[in-house]
Amino acid sequence: MKFGIVVNEGPYQHQASDSAYLFAKAAIAQGHEVWRVFFYHDGVNNSSKLTEPPQDDRNIVNRWSRLAEEHKVDLVVCVAAALRRGIRDENLAQGFRISGLGQLVEAGTQTDRLITFGD
Repeated sequence: MKFGIVVNEGPYQHQASDSAYLFAKAAIAQGHEVWRVFFYHDGVNNSSKLTEPPQDDRNIVNRWSRLAEEHKVDLVVCVAAALRRGIRDENLAQGFRISGLGQLVEAGTQTDRLITFGD
């Protein structure tokens, strides 16, 4: 099965990003494809390379970057939501790219299931 994922919450304010990441890892481990993860609303904060969690905390941004690199997952950040929060191309972590809502629509039409994490 081919999945699309939408993440609507930031990396440390809500469990949505952790849940989405763990879902993606489990789906891939079961032989499914995670075609695209679309970061929307506060979810765009998952893409910022400026995030520096304490050493004893998980680094959610790096987790997403590794997932993209290891499994060729397309990590798309909503341009309007990103700009509202001061995130630009130069602030993006490895593996993320900025694009528009058309990428979200495409994820809905090109995947078997589009799953949303967060409000």
